[in-house]
Amino acid sequence: MTTKQDKQLPDYRVILLIAFTVITIYLLSPILTPFLVAAILAYICTPLVDKLEGVKIGRFTIGRTIATLLVMLLVAGLIVLLLLIVIPLLQKELTVVMQRLPSYLTTLRERVDPWLSQHFGITLAIDPTQIQEVITKNWKSAGDFAGQFLTALSSHGLALVGWVANIAVLPIVMFYMLRDWHFMIDEIAELIPRRWYAKTAEIAGEIDLMLGEFLRGQLSVMLIMSAFYALGLWMAGLELAIPIGIIAGIITFIPYLGPTTGIIMAMLAGLLQFSNLSQLIPVMGVFAAGQVVESFFVTPLLVGDRIGLHPAMVIFALMAGGQLFGFTGVLLALPVSAALAVGIKHAKQHYLTSNVYLK
Repeated sequence: MTTKQDKQLPDYRVILLIAFTVITIYLLSPILTPFLVAAILAYICTPLVDKLEGVKIGRFTIGRTIATLLVMLLVAGLIVLLLLIVIPLLQKELTVVMQRLPSYLTTLRERVDPWLSQHFGITLAIDPTQIQEVITKNWKSAGDFAGQFLTALSSHGLALVGWVANIAVLPIVMFYMLRDWHFMIDEIAELIPRRWYAKTAEIAGEIDLMLGEFLRGQLSVMLIMSAFYALGLWMAGLELAIPIGIIAGIITFIPYLGPTTGIIMAMLAGLLQFSNLSQLIPVMGVFAAGQVVESFFVTPLLVGDRIGLHPAMVIFALMAGGQLFGFTGVLLALPVSAALAVGIKHAKQHYLTSNVYLK
């Protein structure tokens, strides 16, 4: 028979389960990255698979497996198309930068040397001619890709094999997760104690709604802002417009860091490229316009306030996840933030109706 004292004893099973999960993630973090990436992609793409499943084309009905394959082919095609567009452009931009780096350094020395000499009595020991020779030598040797590949394979063979294995595992894991997503969710649901099931299902549903809309919306924002910054900086005449624009757009999921990083990189590139500071005004205008477009149009329309955490807490979650678990922790940061936001909301509601608060 269960006594009153037994009922008052705290149930440590949930705490132990959470602790076991955190320790397991920490120990397995080196191999979790492809599984987490596959899980995130599967989570984002599951609604599309659900819509394709059951669609009739004449007498043929698309099943779950075929729908999964079609969606994966679509994702692979978009990634390949993006790489075919971006990589040649990046290569062209980097080639121009490498060729013009000595002139950039000469400009830097001409502008900075007088100021350093006047205020600190020092000068920059930069020899553009020597740097040009080093760059030319290494740039020619960089074309020997096969030799470099064999050298890397012999000296870092295990690391390279592990990297290739992760890339190869990702689509396989993604396929099975996409195909069996609802089955896996049902299996997990069956393991939840029945007395906790209703509340757990309610919280999980809120997290799913919040996180799904956030991830899909944020992905759209990243793509739109990457294109916006790259096009705007190109129209402003910045030679490194494409790589800087892409970087600034991709890291917009970190509040304030994306545009801040982008404008710092753009200003540094502009100072080296332009002869007049007034030429930097269009560059600053691009980021000012980008902030307006993102803050008042793109993000409210596609994302809104989905997670409900303060931006400082989101930054902290990303940094803490990266510090504890590396790239795996960064991938987990936003889902954990979403779960915490929902948990905090329910805990607040419970507290406001409790005797501790009311009495």
